[in-house]
Amino acid sequence: MIVPIRIDSIQELYKLQQLACKVDEPVYVHSPDGSIMVDARSSLGLFTLDFTKPVNVVTDSAYVLRKLGVHAGVRA
Repeated sequence: MIVPIRIDSIQELYKLQQLACKVDEPVYVHSPDGSIMVDARSSLGLFTLDFTKPVNVVTDSAYVLRKLGVHAGVRA
């Protein structure tokens, strides 16, 4: 599932990384235009993205989606 999110602080970025590290399923973060894709577990990779715009989180992890506020395919 692809979920657009806005990350407004280093703490939110760190929370996303922690969520990605807790699950076995892959969690990726894409730039809005799809030109950059990084593993959400990678601190260095995450800092290559431009967070002045929403980014897309790509995962099939129900746990990560729930923690991001996504329920039954709809973002809460």
